[in-house]
Amino acid sequence: MLTILHEKKKMQLVIGFFTGIIFGFLLHKGGVTRYDIIVGQLLLMDFTVIKVMLSAVVTGMIGIYFLKSIGAVASHLKPGSFGSTVVGGLIFGVGFGVLGYCPGTLAGALGQGSLNALFGGLIGVLIGTGLFATFYPKLDKRILNKGDFGEITWPQLLKVNPWVLIISLSLWIVALFWWIEKSGL
Repeated sequence: MLTILHEKKKMQLVIGFFTGIIFGFLLHKGGVTRYDIIVGQLLLMDFTVIKVMLSAVVTGMIGIYFLKSIGAVASHLKPGSFGSTVVGGLIFGVGFGVLGYCPGTLAGALGQGSLNALFGGLIGVLIGTGLFATFYPKLDKRILNKGDFGEITWPQLLKVNPWVLIISLSLWIVALFWWIEKSGL
C-alpha cells in the first residue's frame, strides 16, 4: 500500500494536508497552541507541552519501528553534524524564547486566529528564513558541516536492537509522566 502511495505525488499532498489539519487540531485540543501554556512550560510551571511532546515521541518511536519491522516503511536518514545541530538549536531556541511558539504550535496558533502568532510569529519565521537563506552559503562551508556524524541512529550508535531502546525510553517516559502527575506539575 505505501509503495503505491510513494508513486502518487498528488495523493501524498492530499494526505499531508489532512494530516496537518488533524495535527493542528490535536495540538489545539492538547492546549499547546496557547501562549500562556507555552510560557508556563518555559517557566517550569506547566508541563502540558512536555507531556504532549513526550507522548508524540513514544507514539512515533513505536509506530515507525513497528511499520519498519513489518516492511511497510523504509527510513531515509539525513546526515547530521554538531555544527548544524548547534545552529538549528540556536535558531529554534531564540525564536521559541522570544515569541513562545515553535513552528508546529505557531501553525496551530495561526489556525485558531492568534494575532501574536500572525504578526510576531509568521513575520519572524519569514525574516528568520530569509536571514538563514542569505547566510547559508557561508554557514554551510564554515559551521554547518563541522563535526559530521553521518547517517547514524541511536540504536546503531549504542549497538543495540532498536526495540531495546524504544522499550527502555518508553518506560522512562511513562515513569516521568507518573512523577509529573504525582507532583502536581
